[in-house]
Amino acid sequence: MTKWVYAFGGGKADGRAEMKNLLGGKGANLAEMSNLGLPVPPGFTITTEVCTHFTTHNETYPTDLKDSVATALAQIGAIAGGKLGDPERPLLVSVRSGSRVSMPGMMDTVLNLGLNATTVEALAKLTGDRRSAYDSYRRFVHMYANVVLGLDHAEFEEILEAQKEAKGVELDTELEEDDLKRIAELYLEQVRKELGKPFPHDVDAQLWGAIGAVFGSWQSARARTYRRINNIPEDWGTAVNVQAMVFGNRGDTSATGVAFTRDPATGERVLFGEYLVNAQGEDVVAGIRTPQPIAKTVRERSGNRKPSMEEAMPQAFSELKHIAATLEAHYRDMQDVEFTVQEGRLFMLQTRSGKRTAEAALKIAVDMVGEGLIDKNVAISRIDPLSLEQLLHPTLDPNAPRELLATGLAASPGAATGEISFSADEAEKLAADGRQVILVRMETSPEDIHGMHAARGILTARGGMTSHAAVVARGMGRPCVSGAATVKIDVAKGTMMVGSAALERGDIITIDGATGQVFRGRVPMRQAVLTGDFGVLMGWADSIRRLKVRANADTPDDAATARRFGAEGVGLCRTEHMFFDAERIVAVRQMILADALEDR
Repeated sequence: MTKWVYAFGGGKADGRAEMKNLLGGKGANLAEMSNLGLPVPPGFTITTEVCTHFTTHNETYPTDLKDSVATALAQIGAIAGGKLGDPERPLLVSVRSGSRVSMPGMMDTVLNLGLNATTVEALAKLTGDRRSAYDSYRRFVHMYANVVLGLDHAEFEEILEAQKEAKGVELDTELEEDDLKRIAELYLEQVRKELGKPFPHDVDAQLWGAIGAVFGSWQSARARTYRRINNIPEDWGTAVNVQAMVFGNRGDTSATGVAFTRDPATGERVLFGEYLVNAQGEDVVAGIRTPQPIAKTVRERSGNRKPSMEEAMPQAFSELKHIAATLEAHYRDMQDVEFTVQEGRLFMLQTRSGKRTAEAALKIAVDMVGEGLIDKNVAISRIDPLSLEQLLHPTLDPNAPRELLATGLAASPGAATGEISFSADEAEKLAADGRQVILVRMETSPEDIHGMHAARGILTARGGMTSHAAVVARGMGRPCVSGAATVKIDVAKGTMMVGSAALERGDIITIDGATGQVFRGRVPMRQAVLTGDFGVLMGWADSIRRLKVRANADTPDDAATARRFGAEGVGLCRTEHMFFDAERIVAVRQMILADALEDR
């Protein structure tokens, strides 16, 4: 009989890291972390084979799947000490996607599943924290209504913003229990109004609705666009991970965050990431609130005055740092981890190989060889030849005049100039017409993927270094400035206000993803200089390649440049005098690296 469900938690797991094709990246790594004895909330993974069945059999499931899920759900309850729908000790779960390769934000997630009018009161009584219980409830209704019931996210955001305005507060964390309870009631009324029927009270119906929505999200427009851009086969499918909830929204001793074991923009060996106190994971990823740095050194370097996690939660930070080092040594690669701190206790929710810039990839590969984590052949295999084009990111001319508009976070390096566009659809259309565009958003969402791909750069008013905009921009090699809080955007009017400066759709701005600065108009740029790590790794590639490179030159300087970049023969040809500009140099090195990779 086919095994559809793989359990993990309690220090053991049915799966392991090598099973990504079946369990997806998230499920395989949750299993691996469980086997390593790390603090992973218990859960189970429904395999990618079920997604294939779901897609090809009119959105139905294998006949024995429900029994397997019921058994695995009981195992979660036994470890976590609760039961889905129990009126005294309710178990809440998250339902998340997990394809075999990372697709950040492309598919759907539901948190706090299992809440209804009965269980929310039970949770409040059990924890002694009524505010947290109703905060979780309003989040669940909002997320489920959007992801599973297909209602517009903006309708619920408007309700939330109206309640905050009436209360006279700016942040969700400033809302009290009665406010959150009222918001949940308004959300439930909105569902009834839109659908003509009540929000599902039955927790089993909630669970299977969420599972179906996550499998269905594999075929969403944003997921198809991301697969097309990144050449991901459609028949891979996604797994579904159901996991016991842990709560980062239980006051000042709780938090949620994302961390990289090295800086994904530069490759520096430092625990790099962000966290939010009294929050849940989607707050960090979606950029709803601008988070704080995890490490004290990173906070000090950025000039941020709010405490880092290292300072505010030293015990949890110390444990996170140890786990990060353990995971990097185990996987022998830079890791991107998600975590939650519940009332001072750290839980690991995900690990995966982190997306990084080409510059960071080179540094990490070279450094890890020096540290003995990997050998030169593995280092070469880690570099995508096409990614070397990212090394040609232009930088702003330091001597050029400029008018500073705003400063945000340096989320993805490089500089870009273009006209302001406030929507992904418009950005894509303008780029198709040959125009240079900067996509400007409050925060990006997975639905913006096509516009992000079309834009020369991305600017967001909210979000941090690990927000959706930052992560996707780094993976695409797009410059990005995130969390530029002084930027006020009115999409309906097509305007952007920064202090007294008013800009409109179509106005030209320049962003510098290396400094987080935003400028009015065009700022002259200069081409990038290739780094020493580039030369080291390409030297290793030279030692195993078979391709022979000959070059044309007509001056001593051109000949010297050709030899420096690996040419083994130089000929005279006036028509090829410009052969040694940066683009052609990188093109040659791409061929050399690709040839070396063929031998791996």
